[in-house]
Amino acid sequence: MTREWTEITVVGEDDTGLIAEVTSFLFERNANIVDLDQAVRDGTFRMTMEVDTSDMVTTQLKFQEDLEDLCDGFGVDVQVRFPSDCENQSIAVLVTKESHCLEALLEAWNRDELDADIEVVIGNHDDLQPLAAQYDVPFHDIGDEKGAPDEEELLDRLSDYDIDLIALARYIRILSPEVVFRYESRIINVHPSLLPAFPGAAAYRQALEEGARIAGVTAHYVTTDLDQGPIITQRAFNIPADATEADLKNRGQPLEAEALLEAIKLHLDDELAVQFGRTELENPDETDAQLGAPEELDRLIPDQPVDGFDVVAASEPDETATADD
Repeated sequence: MTREWTEITVVGEDDTGLIAEVTSFLFERNANIVDLDQAVRDGTFRMTMEVDTSDMVTTQLKFQEDLEDLCDGFGVDVQVRFPSDCENQSIAVLVTKESHCLEALLEAWNRDELDADIEVVIGNHDDLQPLAAQYDVPFHDIGDEKGAPDEEELLDRLSDYDIDLIALARYIRILSPEVVFRYESRIINVHPSLLPAFPGAAAYRQALEEGARIAGVTAHYVTTDLDQGPIITQRAFNIPADATEADLKNRGQPLEAEALLEAIKLHLDDELAVQFGRTELENPDETDAQLGAPEELDRLIPDQPVDGFDVVAASEPDETATADD
């Protein structure tokens, strides 16, 4: 979202009349809708609005309280983020057992390289609690003995820490629409493949089994469609002929951390816009971000031959001449 507008997110069961009531509520308070989007997935309804509240005829507190009362009557949850709420952003990092991405994020935050604070680390196992403790960051284990997460507790923790951005630092669990819809365009994941190739589990193994010569990693926004959200950054590497899955992990993990960190920085700096499922840089000439492969690769790509033979042939002079008498 842009920090210019107020963001309103409504999540719950679809209920006829809800949209009309909310839009009327906004009109009565002189709040103008800039954009409205809605979706339903697995029985969960989500409506997201960007609203200009700069001239509304009420206070922010009263606006939020009245809107919450309205939504309570429909049995749905509502979140309101005013532009001022977006200035000092907070991050929650979700983890399982792999440490490399979490370590990169914590170290970047420790060096003041993030325009935000890492407020909490949340895991479905407690393996990485000691790493979070090294940086004095609270850690909460929301998983059972098998690692199945309690998403109600997850949502409570995210609310407790007033989280703006969720980073999935090799969090090996699928988030339900109940979570994704509440944090639309505010969840960034890193996946160990060059999406859209090899989505889902065991991506490095999939690459080996399919005989890929090049593998990679992708940082992307999370949607309710598994590993299909808008791509932000990617990194690639060669697969040696005798490589094992462990070899690919060793090559890929540093790039996973790098791609995730780059994507998070771009998001925090308001450098990203999503149009028709594709991310674009807001100011491409003002950033040195590496979205894909290094520039050195461009110099290795041959510039010939390319399509255009018919044009070249037509432009060549006709060398056939009639002999003089």
